[in-house]
Parts: sequence; structure tokens; C-alpha cells
Amino acid sequence: MTNASRASAPTSRLSPQPNLMPHDPLLSHLTSSLAEVPGIQAIVLGGSRARGSAHPASDYDIGLYCSEARPLDTDLLQTVVKDIADDPGATTVTRFGEWGPWIVGGAWLSVEGKKVDLLYRRTDEVERVMTDCRNGTVLMAYQAGHPHGFCSAIWMGEIAYCQPLHDPQGLVARLKSIALPYPRPLREALIQRFQWEILFGIENAELAIARDDRTHIAGSLYRSLGCIAQVLFALNERYLINEKGALHEAARLPLTIPHLAERVDDVWRMIGEGAFAAACDDVRKIDRQLKVLCQ
Repeated sequence: MTNASRASAPTSRLSPQPNLMPHDPLLSHLTSSLAEVPGIQAIVLGGSRARGSAHPASDYDIGLYCSEARPLDTDLLQTVVKDIADDPGATTVTRFGEWGPWIVGGAWLSVEGKKVDLLYRRTDEVERVMTDCRNGTVLMAYQAGHPHGFCSAIWMGEIAYCQPLHDPQGLVARLKSIALPYPRPLREALIQRFQWEILFGIENAELAIARDDRTHIAGSLYRSLGCIAQVLFALNERYLINEKGALHEAARLPLTIPHLAERVDDVWRMIGEGAFAAACDDVRKIDRQLKVLCQ
């Protein structure tokens, strides 16, 4: 190999892991309260706490899986949530679809001094999207809160990494069999979808330099860097479920670009200093190394 780091390529695909989550009294309290709400099929813990990378102040990301045939009773959910929230008057539960087709809806609240996020997912749609992803069809959608966009493979990652809290019908276990092990057609589809756009974004940024269009330059390079993260995660057969911290996490993957985190920080420093041509050149160098890694 050349400059790209390939010291420890993954020898096996992402596989199901046993539930090793320690007992958490807050999770027990949340689960027992939410499980009685009509329409809830399954409750899962997601985010950093499910992956074992949380710190004491990390949010509790709770997924509520519901069916189209038996809709979630959001009025009763609001009543239940107000009973357990630290500040009932500041707690609002959304309707289904209020946050768009991908984030869908939920609630933000504080319980026992901890930040808790509830997120709805409709099981029927999740299974359909996951089946498409497994077969190599991915979508990228505009979504508030996701500056690079919402990739449909996020739903695969949510299921792959979540820890079931309440799953009486085995729904989550069935969905995990779609996401795990990581499907090869999805890997190829994500690389094909995002790799070409890296250079496209760099070239758009370079064209904007002559106009001193700083917003367009920064936005174009951000998209290129976001695509680099997507390709690296796919190469390593890991699910990218949020852009936050994705490049720094990608820098720690087995297949990666040397000193990626520091180089990305340098790119943003140069953008801040107005050294746009140098920033574009550095992203070009990362792209060239990534192309070698993809070979």
C-alpha cells in the first residue's frame, strides 16, 4: 500500500453482539413507564450509551418503535412523559411526522437530572428502508439537524447498535438480522454514492474562490469532508449514524487516512484564515489517498 493506512484491515463484518449493558435504574424507570403506552411495540436504547462510548453527561437516546396498523397514542404518551419529567410544564411530545419523514418525532425532556430524547420510528417503514439498504439502495434526504443530510442507512445503524429494553414480540431481534452482519451491497452502494462527490465539492469550492464566496467555499468543502467520512465508514463496514464527530471517529478506524483528524482540523483553520486554495489542496490530497484505499 501507499500513504493510506491499512495496517489492520477488518477481518470480519460487523456482527451481532450480546447485550452487555449494566443495570441502569433510570432505564428501568423509563421502560416500565413507556411500555404501557398503546402503540409502542418495542423500546430501545440508542446512541453512545448503547455503543458503550458514553460519558456521565451523555444523553439517553430512547427509540420508540410503533406500527402503522396500531398508531402510537401520543396524547397518552404526553401524559406519561409529564409524570416522569423533571419539569412537566416544559415537556412537549410531538405528533408522528412533526420532525419530518426521517427523524419523525418524539420529545426532549429531563428525567432525574438526565437529558432524555425520545425518537419515534414506524416499524413498517424501517423494515422497508432496511431491506432496500441491504440490497444496495440508499437515499440521502435534506433533514434539519443533519447538515450533510439524512442517509437512509442511518436506520440500519440504529438497529445494529441499539440495545433492546422492551421487545416482547422479538421485533428488534428480527430487524437486527437485516442489519447484521453488515451487507456487502450496502458497502458498495455507499462508496459509489459518496466517493464521486468528494472531488465535485472541491472543484465547486475552487470555482467560488474567485468570487470570494466564503459560504459556498466552506459549504462545498464540508460536503466533501462529509462524503469522505461516509466512504471510510463503508470501507470498514461500520454504520455512520450521525455526522457529529464522524471524521474523528473515522480517523480511528482500521482502514483510514493517516493523521485524518489533524488534517481536517487544519482544513478548517485554513478556511477560517481565508487560505481557501490551500484548504482545497489539502482535501484533494485526502481524496487521492482515499481513492488508493478504496482500491
